[in-house]
Amino acid sequence: MNLSLNRRDFLRYSVLTTLGLQFLPYAGLRAASSDRVRIAHIGLGGMGLSHLNWFANLPEAEIVALCDVDINRANEALIALKKIHPDTKAQVYQDFRKVLERSDIDAVTIATPDHWHAQIAILAFQAGKDVYGEKPLSYSLREGQLMLKAQEETGKIFQLGTQIHAGDNYHRVAELIQSGELGKIKTIRLWKTGEPPLIPSLTYQAPPPNLDWDMWLGPAPLSDYAPEKCHFNYRYFMEYSGGFFQDFWCHIADVVWMSMPPSGLSRISANGERSEGVGDTPKWIDVDFKFKGLDLHWTTNAPDVPGAKERGIGAFFEGSKGTLICDYGTREIRINGQVMEDIPEIPKTIPRSPGHQQNFLDAVKSRSQPESNLRYAREMTLPMHLALTSFKLKSSLKWNSKTETFKNNSEAEATLWRPYREKWNLIGA
Repeated sequence: MNLSLNRRDFLRYSVLTTLGLQFLPYAGLRAASSDRVRIAHIGLGGMGLSHLNWFANLPEAEIVALCDVDINRANEALIALKKIHPDTKAQVYQDFRKVLERSDIDAVTIATPDHWHAQIAILAFQAGKDVYGEKPLSYSLREGQLMLKAQEETGKIFQLGTQIHAGDNYHRVAELIQSGELGKIKTIRLWKTGEPPLIPSLTYQAPPPNLDWDMWLGPAPLSDYAPEKCHFNYRYFMEYSGGFFQDFWCHIADVVWMSMPPSGLSRISANGERSEGVGDTPKWIDVDFKFKGLDLHWTTNAPDVPGAKERGIGAFFEGSKGTLICDYGTREIRINGQVMEDIPEIPKTIPRSPGHQQNFLDAVKSRSQPESNLRYAREMTLPMHLALTSFKLKSSLKWNSKTETFKNNSEAEATLWRPYREKWNLIGA
């Protein structure tokens, strides 16, 4: 038996010891069995139940554990699973750490509130699990860096839950942009109409017995329980999320990074207004990003370009020879006054997805990263974090994309990381 440990093994062992998981077999080198991928679902609200339904209906997946800090949700998820697989032996948990202790689990899905995404993913990597993580990737920019480091050290698989990424439309848009038929793209406009709901007040009270409120808060600041800021509504409080903007950024920015990933970000300028009521995320936000050779704009209202008013969410690519506008399932090209949906002469060069969840299962088995892998997802998510910093500070910010630091702005730099509440700093960050 080889008793020597390299630095990576030592760090992993140290983290598992802290979690009380030191008796796990070294799962870092274990791939899924050749037949079915054994999956645990962590977080079982609306999106978590979607995860359950998606994977439960794939023959190559077996759901073996269900976990939520609200034990009622976990039990309700088990009832839903039994309707699909009456003979399921899936176990129910309230503490995700109990899930990570199980050596028979190959992968986890994470659909918790945003402020838990990064730590659970990192701990899952270190416990030998592959991860299908819901968007946004992380609560803070630095968490994304830590996630990527942990994923690369452990060699685990990660897929960001941007289900629209798997659709044919985004793949075709990418082929059209990359063909050069629109010329050089110098301006891109993204938008998502709508605003957060009005939350007039908070009703502080004792948390219900089925909810572990302290664990729900986890790394976030200590706060008394109020039902108005828990479960779905958490996304409208900066303590846990970034609101409507953070919720939808990845949905439409994804088609840009698929088509022509911007680089050399140097300036971010956001304007906006805080939500009315007790929520403090943006009611509306407009952002100008300056990349190398590219101006990218986000607006809450549809821009004044052809076809935008008919789309509540969209991307508009402005090239030297033509334009392309798209949303999740449609696209429209304009070249020399001609309007068309496609250019048939441009061949299909990008392999189509077998389905977002199937792509993840295939990656787990082949040990190759899926389409929405962590490195890609982190680069696509990063500008969103910087836009929220500019919104919070009400100032234009200069960014060094090589060092991933703000230029001469310590106040802005401090927003890139929020220290975890000591009790729930489970990764020693």
